[in-house]
Amino acid sequence: MAERVHPEPLFQPPQKKPGIQPAESTHQPSSVSFVIQLPKDQIYSIPPAGNAYLFDFYRRRVAKRRRSRCCRCVAWSFASLFLLLIALAAIIGVLYLIFLPKLPSFSIESLSIHGLNVSSAVSAAAALSPEILLTVRSENPNKKIGIYYRDGSYMAIAFSGVVIGRGTWPSFYQGPRNVTSVQPLLTGSGIRLSNDSVRLLTSAVNSREVPLEIRVQVPARVKFGAITSWTTTVKLRCDVTVDVLTADARVLNKSCKAKVDII
Repeated sequence: MAERVHPEPLFQPPQKKPGIQPAESTHQPSSVSFVIQLPKDQIYSIPPAGNAYLFDFYRRRVAKRRRSRCCRCVAWSFASLFLLLIALAAIIGVLYLIFLPKLPSFSIESLSIHGLNVSSAVSAAAALSPEILLTVRSENPNKKIGIYYRDGSYMAIAFSGVVIGRGTWPSFYQGPRNVTSVQPLLTGSGIRLSNDSVRLLTSAVNSREVPLEIRVQVPARVKFGAITSWTTTVKLRCDVTVDVLTADARVLNKSCKAKVDII
Protein backbone atom coordinates (compact mmCIF):
# COMPACT_ATOMS: atom_id res chain seq x y z
CA MET A 1 0.00 0.00 0.00
CA ALA A 2 1.43 3.28 -1.03
CA GLU A 3 2.39 5.84 1.71
CA ARG A 4 0.59 9.17 1.90
CA VAL A 5 2.77 12.26 1.54
CA HIS A 6 1.56 15.40 3.33
CA PRO A 7 2.55 18.65 1.67
CA GLU A 8 4.84 20.94 3.77
CA PRO A 9 3.09 24.21 4.81
CA LEU A 10 4.32 27.39 3.23
CA PHE A 11 5.03 28.98 6.63
CA GLN A 12 6.15 26.99 9.54
CA PRO A 13 6.67 28.72 12.95
CA PRO A 14 10.16 28.28 14.29
CA GLN A 15 10.58 25.43 16.57
CA LYS A 16 11.56 26.22 20.15
CA LYS A 17 14.63 24.51 21.15
CA PRO A 18 14.39 22.78 24.41
CA GLY A 19 16.11 24.61 27.28
CA ILE A 20 16.34 27.94 25.51
CA GLN A 21 13.91 30.78 26.52
CA PRO A 22 13.58 34.00 24.57
CA ALA A 23 15.17 37.05 26.27
CA GLU A 24 12.66 39.53 27.75
CA SER A 25 12.89 43.15 26.69
CA THR A 26 14.63 45.42 29.27
CA HIS A 27 13.32 48.66 27.75
CA GLN A 28 11.14 50.64 30.25
CA PRO A 29 8.86 53.52 29.22
CA SER A 30 10.27 56.96 30.11
CA SER A 31 8.71 58.64 33.26
CA VAL A 32 6.55 61.80 32.79
CA SER A 33 7.03 64.79 35.17
CA PHE A 34 4.54 67.68 35.83
CA VAL A 35 5.08 71.25 37.26
CA ILE A 36 2.20 72.56 39.40
CA GLN A 37 2.20 76.25 40.37
CA LEU A 38 0.21 77.43 43.40
CA PRO A 39 -0.25 80.93 44.91
CA LYS A 40 1.87 81.60 47.97
CA ASP A 41 -1.16 82.19 50.18
CA GLN A 42 -2.33 78.66 49.45
CA ILE A 43 0.92 76.98 50.45
CA TYR A 44 0.83 75.70 54.01
CA SER A 45 3.64 74.26 55.95
CA ILE A 46 4.21 73.18 59.50
CA PRO A 47 7.06 75.24 61.05
CA PRO A 48 9.61 73.57 63.20
CA ALA A 49 8.89 73.42 66.93
CA GLY A 50 11.66 75.92 67.71
CA ASN A 51 10.06 78.63 65.60
CA ALA A 52 7.28 79.17 68.17
CA TYR A 53 9.85 80.14 70.79
CA LEU A 54 11.62 82.49 68.37
CA PHE A 55 8.31 84.07 67.35
CA ASP A 56 7.31 84.68 70.97
CA PHE A 57 10.77 86.06 71.77
CA TYR A 58 10.72 88.54 68.86
CA ARG A 59 7.10 89.48 69.60
CA ARG A 60 7.96 90.42 73.18
CA ARG A 61 11.02 92.28 71.95
CA VAL A 62 9.00 94.35 69.46
CA ALA A 63 6.32 95.10 72.07
CA LYS A 64 8.99 96.22 74.52
CA ARG A 65 10.50 98.52 71.91
CA ARG A 66 7.10 100.02 71.15
CA ARG A 67 6.41 100.66 74.84
CA SER A 68 9.83 102.19 75.24
CA ARG A 69 9.23 104.42 72.21
CA CYS A 70 5.86 105.57 73.57
CA CYS A 71 7.39 106.31 76.96
CA ARG A 72 10.11 108.36 75.32
CA CYS A 73 7.52 110.34 73.32
CA VAL A 74 5.49 111.08 76.45
CA ALA A 75 8.61 112.07 78.36
CA TRP A 76 9.72 114.40 75.55
CA SER A 77 6.24 115.96 75.41
CA PHE A 78 6.21 116.69 79.13
CA ALA A 79 9.76 118.00 78.99
CA SER A 80 8.88 120.32 76.08
CA LEU A 81 5.79 121.58 77.89
CA PHE A 82 7.80 122.17 81.06
CA LEU A 83 10.46 124.10 79.15
CA LEU A 84 7.76 126.14 77.41
CA LEU A 85 6.19 127.06 80.75
CA ILE A 86 9.59 128.05 82.13
CA ALA A 87 10.26 130.23 79.08
CA LEU A 88 6.82 131.84 79.39
CA ALA A 89 7.34 132.52 83.09
CA ALA A 90 10.74 134.03 82.33
CA ILE A 91 9.25 136.34 79.69
CA ILE A 92 6.49 137.44 82.07
CA GLY A 93 9.06 138.08 84.79
CA VAL A 94 11.23 140.17 82.47
CA LEU A 95 8.22 142.20 81.32
CA TYR A 96 7.16 142.76 84.92
CA LEU A 97 10.62 144.02 85.92
CA ILE A 98 10.81 146.32 82.89
CA PHE A 99 7.30 147.81 82.96
CA LEU A 100 6.30 147.36 86.66
CA PRO A 101 2.56 147.07 85.84
CA LYS A 102 -0.12 148.46 88.16
CA LEU A 103 -3.83 147.79 88.28
CA PRO A 104 -6.12 150.47 86.85
CA SER A 105 -8.25 152.34 89.37
CA PHE A 106 -11.95 153.21 89.12
CA SER A 107 -14.32 155.52 90.92
CA ILE A 108 -18.08 156.20 90.72
CA GLU A 109 -18.48 159.94 90.19
CA SER A 110 -22.26 160.25 89.84
CA LEU A 111 -25.55 158.41 89.25
CA SER A 112 -28.65 159.64 87.48
CA ILE A 113 -31.60 157.40 88.37
CA HIS A 114 -34.97 157.32 86.59
CA GLY A 115 -38.01 155.06 87.00
CA LEU A 116 -37.25 153.78 90.47
CA ASN A 117 -39.97 155.31 92.63
CA VAL A 118 -40.67 153.91 96.05
CA SER A 119 -44.39 154.64 95.69
CA SER A 120 -44.53 152.46 92.58
CA ALA A 121 -42.48 149.73 94.19
CA VAL A 122 -44.90 149.47 97.12
CA SER A 123 -47.56 148.08 94.83
CA ALA A 124 -46.96 144.35 94.37
CA ALA A 125 -48.53 144.41 90.92
CA ALA A 126 -46.33 147.27 89.70
CA ALA A 127 -43.37 146.43 87.44
CA LEU A 128 -40.36 148.75 87.52
CA SER A 129 -38.28 149.73 84.50
CA PRO A 130 -35.42 151.79 85.90
CA GLU A 131 -32.70 153.60 83.93
CA ILE A 132 -29.48 154.43 85.72
CA LEU A 133 -26.76 156.50 84.05
CA LEU A 134 -23.37 156.11 85.69
CA THR A 135 -20.32 158.31 85.42
CA VAL A 136 -17.22 156.22 86.12
CA ARG A 137 -13.69 157.58 86.34
CA SER A 138 -11.10 155.16 84.93
CA GLU A 139 -7.40 155.82 85.53
CA ASN A 140 -4.40 154.01 84.05
CA PRO A 141 -1.43 154.78 86.35
CA ASN A 142 1.19 152.92 84.29
CA LYS A 143 3.96 154.79 82.52
CA LYS A 144 4.57 152.38 79.62
CA ILE A 145 1.44 150.24 79.52
CA GLY A 146 -1.78 150.80 77.59
CA ILE A 147 -5.08 148.96 78.08
CA TYR A 148 -7.54 147.86 75.39
CA TYR A 149 -11.05 147.47 76.82
CA ARG A 150 -12.83 145.14 74.40
CA ASP A 151 -16.37 144.13 73.51
CA GLY A 152 -18.23 141.43 75.42
CA SER A 153 -18.43 143.18 78.81
CA TYR A 154 -21.10 142.85 81.46
CA MET A 155 -22.37 145.36 84.04
CA ALA A 156 -25.08 145.10 86.68
CA ILE A 157 -26.39 147.25 89.51
CA ALA A 158 -28.27 145.74 92.45
CA PHE A 159 -30.05 146.73 95.63
CA SER A 160 -30.00 144.22 98.49
CA GLY A 161 -28.96 141.45 96.10
CA VAL A 162 -31.74 142.20 93.57
CA VAL A 163 -30.47 143.25 90.13
CA ILE A 164 -32.33 146.37 88.99
CA GLY A 165 -30.32 147.21 85.86
CA ARG A 166 -27.85 145.75 83.37
CA GLY A 167 -25.59 147.22 80.73
CA THR A 168 -22.16 147.08 79.08
CA TRP A 169 -18.81 148.77 79.53
CA PRO A 170 -17.74 150.82 76.49
CA SER A 171 -14.82 149.51 74.42
CA PHE A 172 -11.89 151.92 74.04
CA TYR A 173 -8.10 152.19 74.34
CA GLN A 174 -6.65 153.87 77.40
CA GLY A 175 -3.09 155.00 76.99
CA PRO A 176 -0.38 155.25 79.68
CA ARG A 177 -1.09 157.67 82.51
CA ASN A 178 -4.51 158.44 81.11
CA VAL A 179 -7.73 159.33 82.90
CA THR A 180 -11.02 158.69 81.08
CA SER A 181 -14.61 159.13 82.25
CA VAL A 182 -17.17 156.75 80.79
CA GLN A 183 -20.98 156.85 81.10
CA PRO A 184 -22.55 153.39 80.79
CA LEU A 185 -26.35 153.17 80.89
CA LEU A 186 -27.90 150.38 82.97
CA THR A 187 -31.55 149.51 82.37
CA GLY A 188 -34.11 147.10 83.77
CA SER A 189 -37.51 145.95 82.52
CA GLY A 190 -40.45 144.34 84.31
CA ILE A 191 -38.71 144.18 87.69
CA ARG A 192 -40.92 143.28 90.66
CA LEU A 193 -39.54 143.58 94.18
CA SER A 194 -40.51 141.26 97.00
CA ASN A 195 -42.18 142.63 100.14
CA ASP A 196 -38.90 142.41 102.05
CA SER A 197 -37.04 144.29 99.30
CA VAL A 198 -39.73 146.98 99.21
CA ARG A 199 -39.55 147.38 102.98
CA LEU A 200 -35.75 147.69 102.90
CA LEU A 201 -35.86 150.14 99.98
CA THR A 202 -38.46 152.31 101.70
CA SER A 203 -36.43 152.39 104.90
CA ALA A 204 -33.24 153.31 102.98
CA VAL A 205 -34.97 156.11 101.07
CA ASN A 206 -36.50 157.52 104.26
CA SER A 207 -33.08 157.53 105.94
CA ARG A 208 -31.56 159.05 102.75
CA GLU A 209 -28.92 156.34 102.55
CA VAL A 210 -29.58 153.90 99.72
CA PRO A 211 -26.77 151.32 99.28
CA LEU A 212 -26.17 150.04 95.75
CA GLU A 213 -23.74 147.46 94.43
CA ILE A 214 -22.17 147.66 90.98
CA ARG A 215 -20.31 144.80 89.31
CA VAL A 216 -18.34 144.93 86.06
CA GLN A 217 -16.57 142.29 83.98
CA VAL A 218 -14.81 143.50 80.86
CA PRO A 219 -12.34 141.69 78.53
CA ALA A 220 -9.08 143.59 78.15
CA ARG A 221 -5.68 143.34 76.55
CA VAL A 222 -2.54 144.95 77.91
CA LYS A 223 -0.04 146.62 75.59
CA PHE A 224 3.60 146.44 76.70
CA GLY A 225 5.34 148.73 74.23
CA ALA A 226 5.04 146.88 70.92
CA ILE A 227 3.78 143.68 72.56
CA THR A 228 0.08 143.05 73.19
CA SER A 229 -0.94 140.39 75.69
CA TRP A 230 -3.67 137.79 75.36
CA THR A 231 -7.19 138.68 76.49
CA THR A 232 -7.66 138.92 80.24
CA THR A 233 -10.70 139.86 82.34
CA VAL A 234 -10.88 142.99 84.45
CA LYS A 235 -13.34 142.55 87.32
CA LEU A 236 -14.65 145.56 89.22
CA ARG A 237 -16.86 145.77 92.28
CA CYS A 238 -18.11 149.12 93.56
CA ASP A 239 -20.21 149.81 96.65
CA VAL A 240 -21.89 153.20 96.50
CA THR A 241 -24.43 154.95 98.71
CA VAL A 242 -26.75 157.67 97.40
CA ASP A 243 -29.21 159.92 99.20
CA VAL A 244 -32.18 159.67 96.79
CA LEU A 245 -33.26 157.61 93.79
CA THR A 246 -33.67 160.51 91.39
CA ALA A 247 -31.79 162.15 88.54
CA ASP A 248 -29.92 164.46 90.94
CA ALA A 249 -28.82 161.72 93.34
CA ARG A 250 -25.73 162.60 95.38
CA VAL A 251 -23.01 160.07 96.09
CA LEU A 252 -22.41 159.80 99.84
CA ASN A 253 -19.93 156.91 99.99
CA LYS A 254 -18.08 154.99 97.32
CA SER A 255 -15.55 152.20 97.22
CA CYS A 256 -14.22 150.29 94.20
CA LYS A 257 -11.95 147.26 94.03
CA ALA A 258 -10.49 145.93 90.78
CA LYS A 259 -8.66 142.74 89.95
CA VAL A 260 -7.41 141.07 86.80
CA ASP A 261 -7.84 137.39 85.93
CA ILE A 262 -4.72 136.42 83.97
CA ILE A 263 -6.28 133.22 82.59
